[in-house]
Amino acid sequence: MAMRVETNPLEAAYAALLTQGLEGAGEALRILVNEASKIERAHHLNAQPYERSDGRSGYANGFKPKTVMTRLGEITFDVPQVREGGFYPSVLDKGSRTEQALHLALAEMYVQGVSTRKVIEVLQRLVGPTVSISSTQVSRATETLDVGLQAWRERPLGETPYVFLDARYERVRAAGQIVDCAVLVAVGVTDDGHRRVLGVSVELSEAEVHWRGFLDRLVRRGLCGVKLIIADDHAGLKAARRAIYSSVPWQRCQFHLQQNAQAYLSRHEQRQSVAQRIRAIFNAPDRAEAQRLLDQALEEWRQAAPKLAAWAEENLPEGFAVFGYPPTHRTRLRTTNGLERINRELKRRTRVASIFPNPASCLRLVSALLAECDEDWMTGKIYLNLKPC
Repeated sequence: MAMRVETNPLEAAYAALLTQGLEGAGEALRILVNEASKIERAHHLNAQPYERSDGRSGYANGFKPKTVMTRLGEITFDVPQVREGGFYPSVLDKGSRTEQALHLALAEMYVQGVSTRKVIEVLQRLVGPTVSISSTQVSRATETLDVGLQAWRERPLGETPYVFLDARYERVRAAGQIVDCAVLVAVGVTDDGHRRVLGVSVELSEAEVHWRGFLDRLVRRGLCGVKLIIADDHAGLKAARRAIYSSVPWQRCQFHLQQNAQAYLSRHEQRQSVAQRIRAIFNAPDRAEAQRLLDQALEEWRQAAPKLAAWAEENLPEGFAVFGYPPTHRTRLRTTNGLERINRELKRRTRVASIFPNPASCLRLVSALLAECDEDWMTGKIYLNLKPC
């Protein structure tokens, strides 16, 4: 009978490192994972290799090779098999041929705005030029973020006095066509004075039904204590806001009002003086003075620019709601410029994707970027001091 010679796996791993240095790290990992898998199989069978035991729950059935892409390159492991089935070593992901940590690295690179081609180039530099990672694998890797991002999107909300709402568009492939999907975003200033990203959703448009569903989800998550909503003039949003927050004042973005006024001027030379006039109205110390300056401007505009006068009389007062709030808060509350900066950052990062393969991939990337922004705000300085003076 031939004698079995047992080899200490730790000694074999040490030998690989001693003889090959860091180049032997992959071999050392292979040895240790194989040994851990065999130990786990022994626990599963309730018997050591070649052991006669009445408590045995099954029988070993050799090994099956599996090549996995790891941070150390491609490694072929010996996966222990059992005759009865139902066992797979926990150290390896069943059905996956890419290490979980590598999946997370791929997802993080993608979220940080690195293109699929560059992700593969970086990976080849790290683990060797023979690595083969497809764009599909990069996309699947990013799906590992979904559970955490969904939990973040559905986290409970609380008292949030000021809420900013806006939307931007991304090109998405849906039902075999490329469409412009609306990315709805809500940002708030909570009762402790910090800015927070309250929610995000990818919808087919900014129609009332989509904004209404978005706002309703915020309410069901616990959003309360809203004292002012700051947004631009979106017809769907206005209708949804009246339905969900009918008693909450609305502050129309003063910056966009000033820009919109330019469309009602027939002569280019009028633009600068009109812009200065509107700025003076919005910079008034109180609502009464702002209304007086507006009435004064309307008298002049009815003669020089009648279309502007008609538009301004109806629309500029929608930018006056901020006068009902503390003077120290007004600069932060009178425009949606903070959200515009977020949108520019989103555009910079989503430009890499160009066209998203589906709405879920768009939501995934935008959620990851906004969650990152939310964490920075949560741990950063107070945005507004809401404590009574």
